[in-house]
Amino acid sequence: MLHTFVALVQDKPGVLTRVASLFRRLNINIVSLTVGESERDDTSRMTIVCEAPETAAHRIRASLYKLEITVDVDEVGRSEGVIRELCLIKVAAGPNDPNGLHSRSHIFELADVFRARVVDLATESIMLEMTSSSSKIEGLIQVLRESGYTILEVSRTGRMAMRRGVHTSRVLKALATPNGSAKPKIAPRPKLSKAEIIPNQFPGLEEEEE
Repeated sequence: MLHTFVALVQDKPGVLTRVASLFRRLNINIVSLTVGESERDDTSRMTIVCEAPETAAHRIRASLYKLEITVDVDEVGRSEGVIRELCLIKVAAGPNDPNGLHSRSHIFELADVFRARVVDLATESIMLEMTSSSSKIEGLIQVLRESGYTILEVSRTGRMAMRRGVHTSRVLKALATPNGSAKPKIAPRPKLSKAEIIPNQFPGLEEEEE
């Protein structure tokens, strides 16, 4: 299953390499990873989506906390947070394509149905921008291909997630939050001894291969 982790890490060179190396050591595949500024100074926000067994979530979270660059880690589920992805899709829509210039009006209609928008219109192509869940983005791509259109390029940011604010129990129940808790439960950071903390082992931004 897919797990979505939001990690606040120190804004220093080599942090991305260390996080990627950690998942390599755990033998867990990273599906997507986005990094950007956060609301805190000198702190970056990572949204990590990985494919792992359901029971591996605690192990991944504990391993991230063992890095001294980690400030905070939270696992965000679908019912507990808002998860979105940005995608750019360039579709061939020129006079030499099978549907000719008439294909443009059809692509415009598909964009309206999927709540995408046209951000570039050239003589040979149309570029669509869509911000939605991964499943809806996959749906648009599938419909375009099954309709006979040639997709020239696809660029996706990967998931971005943020935990929802405090809602009433009725709202949380409608969102299918477990137990209908008014406040989402965030597991506390585990207490680590100095021996458990993984120090920076690569002053040259490189880690030794195991």
